Amino acid sequence: MAPDGTTVTIVDDGLAAKAAPLVDKLVADQVASKLAAQDPTLWGPDAESEASIRLSWTTLHKSSRPLIGEIEALREELRGEGIDRVVLAGMGGSSLAPEVITSTEGTPLTVLDTTDPGQVADALAGDLQRTVIVVSSKSGGTVETDSHRRIFAKAFTEAGIDAASRIVVVTDPGSPLAELAENEGYRKVFLADPHVGGRYSALTAFGLVPAGLAGADVARLLDQAAAAAQVLGEDSADNPALRLGAAWAAAHADGAEKVVLADTGSGITGFPDWAEQLIAESTGKQGTGLLPVAVEGPTAPGFADAGADATPVAVGPQVGAAKITTEGPLGAQFLLWEFATAIAGRLLEINPFDQPDVEAAKAAARSLLDNPAALEGGEQPSTVDDTVEVFAPEGVSTDGELADVLRSFLATAPEGGYLAVQAYLDRLDDASASILRAELAKRTGLQTTFGWGPRFLHSTGQYHKGGHQNGIFLQVTGAVEQDLDVPDRPYTLGKLQHAQALGDGQVLREHGRPVLRLHLTDRAAGLAQLVRAVQEVSER
Repeated sequence: MAPDGTTVTIVDDGLAAKAAPLVDKLVADQVASKLAAQDPTLWGPDAESEASIRLSWTTLHKSSRPLIGEIEALREELRGEGIDRVVLAGMGGSSLAPEVITSTEGTPLTVLDTTDPGQVADALAGDLQRTVIVVSSKSGGTVETDSHRRIFAKAFTEAGIDAASRIVVVTDPGSPLAELAENEGYRKVFLADPHVGGRYSALTAFGLVPAGLAGADVARLLDQAAAAAQVLGEDSADNPALRLGAAWAAAHADGAEKVVLADTGSGITGFPDWAEQLIAESTGKQGTGLLPVAVEGPTAPGFADAGADATPVAVGPQVGAAKITTEGPLGAQFLLWEFATAIAGRLLEINPFDQPDVEAAKAAARSLLDNPAALEGGEQPSTVDDTVEVFAPEGVSTDGELADVLRSFLATAPEGGYLAVQAYLDRLDDASASILRAELAKRTGLQTTFGWGPRFLHSTGQYHKGGHQNGIFLQVTGAVEQDLDVPDRPYTLGKLQHAQALGDGQVLREHGRPVLRLHLTDRAAGLAQLVRAVQEVSER
């Protein structure tokens, strides 16, 4: 237990017995202390060069301290000008941590990690006179974030507001975005530690700046992480990170390559969504890895009835089905799970700091954007059922109604495989799509994930291509009622969103995975129709 009360308990006796020798080996090899000391040799010679520039996250509880004063000063400055609405434009590691931090504290933050025109339009409809946008991108070239920046800059200008005074940038030193911000005279530029990968960046400027500007107590987060760090770097069998990483690896070796995450009363809001990227992108490669499955709660399908292919993990107190529990305050949990994931990477014999398969979907999307004819009219539906156009993979029957198509598609899942539901929709206005996860999991018995596109491309997208190749993929796209132009770019948000869905589907098919795309010509009616069809799947 860390001084702040952070604990990991392996509840299942069988799993504890299998994890124990792994913990002992990790202690003997001094893995925890070497990791805390940023030793890049822990993952083998092939990973050493990457690890050598990706380990600064282990000391962020110290190195991020100077940010606290800078954030508070800017926040007070903005408040003095009547600017108290914070919009965050960021993807993956640039958005998931700030959303968890602010949601947990009940602090309002508008997060744009989407290319859906409706969701972006809703953010634009807020009071621009009170708005500052944080443009957050490690590389400085993230297409979604750059599109948001362009759209908001134009909106500020059209509202008679000096756009540069309302744009705050978080990026790595020397990135194209850092150069642009300097040239454009943006309000403030926070340069993050370049030796931290995006999914390990919760306690860098990427996590702290937007959350702090929104009003979250980021100093407390660093205090919590500092207290936990004392134990996480110890070579002891009581080290919670060693226990958690070893338990995941032991379960994986026993055939449980999925990790089902449920909040059981932790007091933290949305933690499984953050952990999902950390685990999937870090471990899902070379045909192996841990697939995180974020579920609605401890009674949800997939958790309460988890089979031999999955390990239920409670974020919070112990509940009946959980095999592992982890408790502690948010800042400590960030650091604990980062340590545990890096340790699991060593045990799985992979590099937890690269993401070799993420770029493929981005490249496919860019190719489609460069070929408008292929994007707009190249693919014809296999069949149409009322408000749903069906684009079925080879071997899936399109005879009958939508429920029949779904049955045929779901039958392609291998034993012990998984189903990924990918909704390229508005996660606010089309929020009801999220019920598809539990409904499908309940009816199929498959471990089922749900991701909003394109944000999952910066998260579980790596695992889909690089991890265990036993997934099947249900894409849900929707008609755009009112599109948004991206200033000085030859595409709209709607076309970008469509290209991202088609591009990812193309790459998944190249990996031999079945992809069924359902396009809703009327989103509200189509979602209702799709839910009804899912509910009929197990009735015949």
